[in-house]
Amino acid sequence: MQELNQSTVAEFILMGFASNPRTNPLLFTFFLVFYLLILVSNSLLITLIHQDTRLHTPMYFFISVLSMLDMCYTTTTVPQMLVHILSKKRAISFARCVAQMYLFLLFGTTEYCLFSIMSVDRYVAICHPLRYKVIMSPWVCLLMVGICAAYGVVGGLCFTFFAMRLFYCGPNEIDHYFCEVPAVLKLACADISLNDLVNIITGFNVIVVPLSLIVLVYINIFFTIMKIRSAQGRIKAFSTCASHITVVSMFAIPCSITYLSPGSDSLSNNGKKMALFYNIATAFLNPVIYSLRNKDVKNAFLKLVGRGRAPE
Repeated sequence: MQELNQSTVAEFILMGFASNPRTNPLLFTFFLVFYLLILVSNSLLITLIHQDTRLHTPMYFFISVLSMLDMCYTTTTVPQMLVHILSKKRAISFARCVAQMYLFLLFGTTEYCLFSIMSVDRYVAICHPLRYKVIMSPWVCLLMVGICAAYGVVGGLCFTFFAMRLFYCGPNEIDHYFCEVPAVLKLACADISLNDLVNIITGFNVIVVPLSLIVLVYINIFFTIMKIRSAQGRIKAFSTCASHITVVSMFAIPCSITYLSPGSDSLSNNGKKMALFYNIATAFLNPVIYSLRNKDVKNAFLKLVGRGRAPE
């Protein structure tokens, strides 16, 4: 493998989505509105959880961390994309491309790991309700988030290090709106079979392992819920898991398709659309899913604006 500083490519050109000057303003407005909504909705959710003592529980703590990750996750890609939409030159330096790739993977992998931790939280709440506060203590919650962050650091390093040690001699046009590993690997002037193997192994550890944990946890939750005699109790238990299952499904499916396929073939013309889905759409939908279906969050919002409690 070639050393990192042997690359002859000084910058990459991000092709993005459109090159028609007539559609660029519309595209810019569309993504700008989405980005602002992501920042506002996630910031509001974090504020509500911080301000309302009734939301000072492990579940809402994890949701606030998820909202923070969503804002960081989208900020690594969307602002640059907005600039490039209105700019004639869509260049990004080699160093900035490496930094963007790593930060994107860092936050994305941490978020994916957090989903598995949130499923464990739901398991303890439903299967061991009397011991919930003891098991999910504040220190345990912080430790779990720390493990997710470490997972993100290591996973991001594995993907980025092996991708950027390759020799890039040209062409330098990336058919994407940011420096994502599969898209960048297609430009390498070297054999990427080792990278394909590393990506599959790393992807298995950062995607399949957490997803398998989530599946196993929810199988146990399902059997526990079915033992509840009250139909109303079963519905309430299922509803507490529905939001999390929805969010995980939206994030996991496109990520698995992108990062568990060989680098040379994993991004087709629909690759950018899939990236938009788990990079922007999920970050926008997460606070909506966790707030609109949650009476506690609605009550916290009404309390914040001075209107009392939400109607039953």
